[in-house]
Amino acid sequence: MQKTQFVEQVATEAGVTRSQADKVVRATLKVIENALRNGEKVTLTGFGSFEVRERGERQVTSIRTKEKVTVPASKLPGFSAGSELKAAVNGKTPTKAIAASAPATEAAPKAKASRSKAKAI
Repeated sequence: MQKTQFVEQVATEAGVTRSQADKVVRATLKVIENALRNGEKVTLTGFGSFEVRERGERQVTSIRTKEKVTVPASKLPGFSAGSELKAAVNGKTPTKAIAASAPATEAAPKAKASRSKAKAI
């Protein structure tokens, strides 16, 4: 999906114009970029987190000359997917949604057991 297609889908989902969605998408990306530039981690709960990862200096072998070359240390942006995004990609229901929709089955039997003991005494 290209950025223009992404912006169009955001506009459709949000019920706003394409230009409004484009401004929001650009602003969002700029905020993430600035935070990473300042060494901050950006966490979007359920979706994932963006962070700066550091790659140390390393030795590599040049394919052409077969000599060792030192690649300097560098920083690069990294992304770690959140549990809800992972579940969505795998076609599963996120665990939070499962827990929220699951009936409270454990509380009911305990209550019945204590009532039956009360009657027996």
